[in-house]
Amino acid sequence: MIPVNVKVLDRPGPPDGPLEVKGVTAEKCYLHWSHPSHDGGASISHYIIEKRETSRLSWTVVEPKIQAISYKITKLLPGNEYIFRVTAVNKYGVGEPLESEPVVARNPFTTPSAPSTPEAGAITRDSIVLTWERPENDGGASIEGYVLEKRDKDGIRWTKCNKKRLTDLRFRCTGLNEGHSYEFRVSAENAAGVGKPSAPTQYIKACDATYPPGPINNPKVIDHSSTTVSLSWSRPIYDGGASITGYMVEVKDATDDEWLISTPYTGVQATNYTVKKLKENAEYNFRISAINCEGVGEYVELPGTVIAAEKTEAPEIELDADLRKMVNVRATATLRLFVTIKGKPEPEVRWSKADGTLNERAQIEVTTSYTMLVIENVDRFDTGKYVLTLENLSGSKSAFINVRVLDSPSAPTNLEVKDVKRSSVSLSWEPPLIDGGAKISHYIVEKREQKRMAFTSVYFFRVLAVNELGVGLPASTEAVKVSEAPLPPGKIVLVDVTRHTVTLSWEKPDHDGGSKITNYVVEMQPKGDDKWTVCSESKALEATIDGLTTGEEYSFRVTAVNDKGCSDPKPLACPVVVKDITVEPTFNLLFNTYSVKAGDDLKIDVPFKGRPQPEVSWKKDGHTLKQTTRVNVVNSKTSSKILIKDATKDDVGKYEITLTSSVGTNKAEISVIILDKPGPPSNIKVDEVSADFICLSWDPPSYDGGCQINNYVVEKRDTTTTTWQIVSATVARTSIKVTRLTQGKEYQFRIAAENRYGKSHSIDSAPVIAQYPFEPPGPPTNLHVASATKYGMLVEWGRPANDGGSPVTGYHVECKDQSSILWSKVSRGLIAENQFKMTGVEEGLLYQFRVYAENIAGIGPCTKPSEPVAARDPCQSPRNLRVTNITRTSVSLFWEKPEYDGGIKITGYIVERSELPNGRWLKCNFTNLQDTFYDVTGLTEDVQYDFHVIAKNSAEQLSSPSENTGPVTVKDDVDPPTITMEDKFRQLVVIKAGEIIKIDADISGRPLPVVSWSKDGKEIDTKARCEITSTNFATTLIVRDTIRRDSGQYALTLHNVGGTRSEDPQFLPSPPAKPKIVDSTKTTVTLSWNKPLFDGGAPVTGYRVEYRKSLDDEWFVGVQNTKNTEFTVVGLTPGMEYVFVVKSINKIGASEPSPESDRQVAKEKEEEPVFEISNDMRKTLIVKDGSSFTLTVPFKGKPIPNVTWTKPDVDLRVRGLQLSCFCLFQLKLFFLFLLIFPIAQ
Repeated sequence: MIPVNVKVLDRPGPPDGPLEVKGVTAEKCYLHWSHPSHDGGASISHYIIEKRETSRLSWTVVEPKIQAISYKITKLLPGNEYIFRVTAVNKYGVGEPLESEPVVARNPFTTPSAPSTPEAGAITRDSIVLTWERPENDGGASIEGYVLEKRDKDGIRWTKCNKKRLTDLRFRCTGLNEGHSYEFRVSAENAAGVGKPSAPTQYIKACDATYPPGPINNPKVIDHSSTTVSLSWSRPIYDGGASITGYMVEVKDATDDEWLISTPYTGVQATNYTVKKLKENAEYNFRISAINCEGVGEYVELPGTVIAAEKTEAPEIELDADLRKMVNVRATATLRLFVTIKGKPEPEVRWSKADGTLNERAQIEVTTSYTMLVIENVDRFDTGKYVLTLENLSGSKSAFINVRVLDSPSAPTNLEVKDVKRSSVSLSWEPPLIDGGAKISHYIVEKREQKRMAFTSVYFFRVLAVNELGVGLPASTEAVKVSEAPLPPGKIVLVDVTRHTVTLSWEKPDHDGGSKITNYVVEMQPKGDDKWTVCSESKALEATIDGLTTGEEYSFRVTAVNDKGCSDPKPLACPVVVKDITVEPTFNLLFNTYSVKAGDDLKIDVPFKGRPQPEVSWKKDGHTLKQTTRVNVVNSKTSSKILIKDATKDDVGKYEITLTSSVGTNKAEISVIILDKPGPPSNIKVDEVSADFICLSWDPPSYDGGCQINNYVVEKRDTTTTTWQIVSATVARTSIKVTRLTQGKEYQFRIAAENRYGKSHSIDSAPVIAQYPFEPPGPPTNLHVASATKYGMLVEWGRPANDGGSPVTGYHVECKDQSSILWSKVSRGLIAENQFKMTGVEEGLLYQFRVYAENIAGIGPCTKPSEPVAARDPCQSPRNLRVTNITRTSVSLFWEKPEYDGGIKITGYIVERSELPNGRWLKCNFTNLQDTFYDVTGLTEDVQYDFHVIAKNSAEQLSSPSENTGPVTVKDDVDPPTITMEDKFRQLVVIKAGEIIKIDADISGRPLPVVSWSKDGKEIDTKARCEITSTNFATTLIVRDTIRRDSGQYALTLHNVGGTRSEDPQFLPSPPAKPKIVDSTKTTVTLSWNKPLFDGGAPVTGYRVEYRKSLDDEWFVGVQNTKNTEFTVVGLTPGMEYVFVVKSINKIGASEPSPESDRQVAKEKEEEPVFEISNDMRKTLIVKDGSSFTLTVPFKGKPIPNVTWTKPDVDLRVRGLQLSCFCLFQLKLFFLFLLIFPIAQ
């Protein structure tokens, strides 16, 4: 069998239930659920929480995305019943929901009941003390406080006495008016709110009382001794209406009846007192009373007797919680151990340290109530257990406190030196006794070499422990001497060989073994001999071995010796044959380059070797070196020297030495540098010239003085003077920009180089004139006034045609009155833009402007003065341009005057047209047009045009064009009339008698329609009180001094060839009267109503019925539109109470709702059975014998009554048919008679 695992990827299942709802209050609750057992093959990304009221079907999202499995839901409506559901979501979709049981949002508790009626205590002229009892029922939640209220007898409002919530059952109400009477009541408050108030008190008058104070509270003995007893008490609740001035304490022997006053007769102010001079071991009684201005209050006697004896207590130690734990303190801080102690008599205090003696720095402070141990600047040795011991006659008591000083650790223990070698020493140790309060992290091992004595290495070692607080104390060793036999000597070199001698040299050993090398032993071994023979001992690093046989081959080795012994021998790499040898000339140059300061002597020493002795020759810069009194060459067998006295820059160059012998030739080159001030720069060039600066560059000096050029010194002078000025003495490069020059002046410059040894001679430049390489710009172009008002003008211009070779940096603007010749500058600084707004003009004056351009070369010539422009507001454009008529060759236009004419009368208009889509604007009228309408003729049929109008005033100012008409197609066009009227005229307009009726309407149509007004179907003629005003686009009806007969319906009618349009002002209908409840069942209620009194000028087309629950504010539609005046509302909740309204509807809309119906519960209606018998039915029914008849009797009753017909001595079930419905009953009787007539025989 092969198992196969199948994983279906799908939406998750519902969360595991149940969905628990906890902590329900009136506004919130908490939901808890579990993760779904089926996650659909993917992790749950989040959950969706929804809620709904049980009275509704729709769900509301509470939280669209939550990852937890619990949630707090807020903003619930108190008293509503809710159902909650939770849905899990993964990447494949939303799963099935988990629903909760219905939950009602209400608090689990209610407000508390009323406390008892407050009782008045101490009464003064401005305060009253009130007390009360807790309420019998706290509403299920603890009482959080009380609210005390008062009401003046002369007032009607209750006001709070307490600003903050009261938690006691007593309160002194202050701020009362003397002589006024007040009543008080109190309410309790819990989490549900403030409960009902208590019954009010009787009216209490605020006035000073004249009574002694009440009894004191809580008297008790706080201490006693052999001669004293200490008492304490609390103030009385009632002070008698006057402040307490003191307290009186009286005492008597338990065996006597006489009370003695212990305090002064005026009493003591404090609420405690010590009675003294008592007899030891005697029993006493005490009583205490309060005193005010009215006298001594009620006495309160202490229960029982008190014996005057010393109070004994065994010692007690009260350790704080912090002292019961480990007390940690950092090193160098101060340790304070504060301990509260008790005991009578006062115990003896002793501090000690369990594992050692107490530190001498410890300071001990002892009082009757505490003791304190203080150790300043603690260290690691103060760690340990501190013991506190108390002892008195009643016993002893001890306690200990563990103290840990957080410090670096102490020194490691048992440090030992083992296995001493030349290059290593082995050490071992044990951990320190004190770890400093932290774990040892590692150890540090240090060594120190003693000052060398007799070349012997002597070391000291120490080990330090480390924790997180630092490095601890060291543990050190005694002196350790480290030495051994030295290592072999270094490389051995054959220095020289002759026919009888060999000279060797060698290097020191890499290590002398820790002791000084005393000497070296050289041994030799002839070829073919196995024995090594000491041939030389030397303290130096070289030895010559003589007495050797010519032509013989020898091997050599060298051994180093110290006081510890001999090293291993170091052999010469190759055997040596003793004979005279030839060596090519070679150099042993110490330096390839020599430098010397100018004026000092120079010595060049070149060691060389070679066999036979080579000849020496010198050259300088490729030429044989000439010896002079300053320059000398001295040669020896092993070296050649050049001696130069008072060196100058002429001695700079390349020196070449040549060694020549029969074996060969060798050359070496040496550079000589003379350190001196540099030579002058060269080739000064002028790179750029301007009006205030000149840019220079130059080449560095050919001779730099043997070191780097530090800087250059640049100077300048005006060619009219001989004085040089330093431009800069710190120029690092070979170029500079010399600024702050005067335009038009001629300058000369000189430059010198400078290094660490001085400054060179200067090199002068050619004279240069400081001037721009370009000219000032030309005048700006297209200067004009863009706009003008009575407050300012906007001047605009274009850039100059010629900028003079440099960009324009700005402009200057000047202006003047047209009648003036004086130009004044109006711009404070340079203007960067090509426009300027000038303010502060004088209304009506004509202004002219001119503008200058400026570049870096200066200000150019000005423009020509602008045209004079008056400082006044511009004329606004015409308004409401409209097309009134169109034919195949013309368009009629109409417009309104501008709202503002610029302060000057409008003299005419200019009409312009543009042929669409890309035509230019062309003038239509070539004569002055003063009317606000115009017929544009000569147009082409079926072509689209656009039109606008420009106004012109007497100052020849033109307004901006009006808004365009939009595309207009030229053809015969007919538009039926249209009427636009305000909404207020479509409703009922109520006018008081004597006021004016004014009805406005906008009209349109092509051609212009004919206007007529009518009232109640009759055309209105213009009379004394009636006025009709019509234009091409509007019409107005005005009725003045209105009277009752002016009421009615007014109609406006327009007529042209396109048709007729009439506008009858119509309104919303009035609502029906209050609907009546006709019938009801468990789920239906039947209503009826009457038609509205006013139909709004249009027939009522139907009615809308709405209903709501009597406890809710939300209305529901029972029927949107019914034509009947009776309707049955269905789908109601059994037992729920409802109210109903009805709205009338005409073509304008729905009316306001009718008055609400009486409240009706959805239940079966019960009515006693009643017959509705008319007078006709009470008459006798005459029926022909043999025929049938029907009796119909209407009746009412709920539920439907059971109907039966009876007739004495007749069974109506045989000959009658009974038919009944819920409102009538019919009885039909059928008769058949057979008549036999006798026949004559």
